[in-house]
Amino acid sequence: MKTNRLAVFVLIMFSITANSVIAEPVERKYAPDRKVDILHITIDVTPNFKERTVSGTTTISFAPIAKPLTELQLNAVDLTVTSVTSESKIEGYTVTDDFVIITFDPPVAPDVKTSVTLTHEAEPKLGLYFRTPDMGYREEDTHLWTQGEPHEAPHWFPNYDYPNERSSSEVICHVPQDMTVVSNGRLITETIDRTTGLKTVCWLQEKPHVNYLIALAAGKFKKIESTYKNIPLAFYTPASQIEQASNSFKDTADMVGFLEREIGIPYPWNKYYQVVVDDFSWGGMENTTMTILSDNTLFTEETENIRSSQQLVVHELTHMWFGDYVTCKDWSHLWLNEGFAVYYAHLYDRYKNGPDSMLYGLYKDSQRVLAEREVHNPIVYKEYEDADQQFDYRAYPKGSWVLHMLRTELGDELFSKCVKTYVERNALSSVVTEDFNSVIEELTGRSYDRFFDQWVYHARHPDLNVKYSWSEKEKLAKVTVEQTQTVDDNVMLYHFDTKVRFVVNDAIVDRNISVDKAKHDFYFPLVDEPEIVRFDPDYGLLCTITFDKPAETLYAQLVNTDDVIGRIRAVEALKEKKDRKTVEKLQEALNSDSFYGVRIEASSALRNIHTNEAFDALSACIDQPDARVRLQVVRDIGGFYRPESLKLTTQILEKEQNPDILYEAIRNLGRYHHRVTKKMITGFLQSQSYRNRLTDAAISAIRQLDDPVYIKPLQKILESREKDFTSFGFVQGLDALAYITRNEDDKSGVREFLTDRVNHKKMRVQIGVIDALGTLGDPRTIPVLETFAGNDSDDRIQKAAQNALKNVREEKDIVPEEIMSLREVVDELKKENDEVKKDLEDIKKRLEATEEGKEGN
Repeated sequence: MKTNRLAVFVLIMFSITANSVIAEPVERKYAPDRKVDILHITIDVTPNFKERTVSGTTTISFAPIAKPLTELQLNAVDLTVTSVTSESKIEGYTVTDDFVIITFDPPVAPDVKTSVTLTHEAEPKLGLYFRTPDMGYREEDTHLWTQGEPHEAPHWFPNYDYPNERSSSEVICHVPQDMTVVSNGRLITETIDRTTGLKTVCWLQEKPHVNYLIALAAGKFKKIESTYKNIPLAFYTPASQIEQASNSFKDTADMVGFLEREIGIPYPWNKYYQVVVDDFSWGGMENTTMTILSDNTLFTEETENIRSSQQLVVHELTHMWFGDYVTCKDWSHLWLNEGFAVYYAHLYDRYKNGPDSMLYGLYKDSQRVLAEREVHNPIVYKEYEDADQQFDYRAYPKGSWVLHMLRTELGDELFSKCVKTYVERNALSSVVTEDFNSVIEELTGRSYDRFFDQWVYHARHPDLNVKYSWSEKEKLAKVTVEQTQTVDDNVMLYHFDTKVRFVVNDAIVDRNISVDKAKHDFYFPLVDEPEIVRFDPDYGLLCTITFDKPAETLYAQLVNTDDVIGRIRAVEALKEKKDRKTVEKLQEALNSDSFYGVRIEASSALRNIHTNEAFDALSACIDQPDARVRLQVVRDIGGFYRPESLKLTTQILEKEQNPDILYEAIRNLGRYHHRVTKKMITGFLQSQSYRNRLTDAAISAIRQLDDPVYIKPLQKILESREKDFTSFGFVQGLDALAYITRNEDDKSGVREFLTDRVNHKKMRVQIGVIDALGTLGDPRTIPVLETFAGNDSDDRIQKAAQNALKNVREEKDIVPEEIMSLREVVDELKKENDEVKKDLEDIKKRLEATEEGKEGN
């Protein structure tokens, strides 16, 4: 009885403290103190491709800043450090899981240059990644690559790992003679060591850069080369993939020239190389002079204009100025790296493909920014738990939109002058948002504090309800603008300038307006009732707009050839209507609009309308010369469930050659349980295609059908052709296999297939196997999953296993839901507040003592 009362009390205490513990504010993050000025880093490493280890030495030259230095703390995650030497006298050193702490006696005096050399080895989980035959990669493509941002570099060499410090660097790497080594800066030497038989390659980065930009790629690569002026350009791929390199590389020189002209500053480094690697964890990484790119950027010419590396390549190239030459001081100001890279990719798109293409790119970005979210944080946000959380829509598309709004307000010439001055003034240094703001204020004579306060330091965006009415008697147009967003400490009432545009008798009449309160009524005298009314016609304001207009006004807007965003806005509004005339107007736009983006949006709108007439309109528009539009039409036809849709899909599969369009058509089959579709899906499952694209599509269709008849053929393909899949494609296949098996009484065959691969040497696949076990929902996998589970939030394997266990247990009601919820709360409390546990232990002892006292009485 005593034990039960105690257990109830402890659980009550956990429940009472749950909200207060979980709701504790996260500590604000700031750049750490710089106790030393790091002058140069020399990294000398030998990778072991068989054991997937790396060993070597790192020498760091530095000078203490302002105060004598007793301890030097370096980031070093799971490194085995076997020795530390120095030009100065060392009392000793301590190695933890995360740091190496070196103690000097006597302390090193301020401004005295010295160095430390650490001998180390590691089997890195992060930071340095091997791609070897033992892991399932092609032997002829064996290679490794590194990733530093935000904090992965300490997993393979010791360093000061924060972007408020920069130094020159040198990377020396010893590899087999048939391998290539690429790193930052210029190639110094490449020799053969007669003793070891290894090739020794040395690269020197002379201009200082931040630690996370130090990079290494080594392995069996091939390359194509070019130049821009006197700047060497090269594009490397794993050896077997070089055939597709030119598709992605071809515009690089043109991009460098454009960015030099647009930014007004010459390319600031001595080379620009791009290296494609297998299973890169990002799209690309802008290491100084040497960008690493995902293999997903490679494509064949058969995809026509659907695939392009333009956006990725110019984005990473822009970072050579914004991110590398000028670098954010801490992660809260990340938008100064990423926002510029996104925006200048849009500017290149305008130069290359015209202004409509740039505006459409901004429109697509705005959809991501304006999406509904439970939590809205500002761009500059210091309460993140982990730096990775900053790499989201706020730094990328919203940061880009901040620059676009500034450019719209300042004009092209003044904006460019501000940017050039900002880069020149902060070259080879770290920056915060105020550095940019101060330049703008200096060159314009205006205060931009409110602008940055509402768009950068506060969250969200304005939600606008715009209404229009016309008084024929007074010849007066009335436009009402109301801000409807919730205003609180996190979201401001916005102040902004924009325009209202009227098209009257085919003439454009623009009127400037200023919005500085919750609701405004604006009146404009006009000679006649306008055919078109447009709010923010220059598309320079990031906001949601609700603007109800008569259908005839929208039809007029839909054919206004001078206003691409106006046409897209018209499509956006018309998709909510279902009448025949609207369908006809959208069909006309789909067939005849001059810009592909409007045609894509018109196709999507017809799918949204979803009437018989809308389907007929799509069916009549299937022969699109622009592959991007053709892809969208095929996708939207698949959004209708009807025999005619299946018939059209089969016709497309018979005549279409573009693999990306075939991919969508195959996926469309996944809505139909039919003997014919089964035969087609099985055929595509066994097909051969670049990067196994068509097999991937068949697997997607199989998952949609959720039919166990596909278990054996799918398992056979995954087992016999794993090497044909990309890692992502194979993982999708594992998930589909588990999904269509989850309701079967006998899961043993699939369970064994998955558990046989649970120790897969590709981490991405291993995580996929664990996830698939969670999808399978077989209680017999619980003992397997428990061996991988844990509470280390940084360990992706442990995290995946925890989630899989939760799915299996919930699926089979192994534990009542209430107990599962309670366990989750308890687990969270255990992780977040050790003090609570101590207090409860103390309460337990006090209660037991009290009970014993009562019994004694």
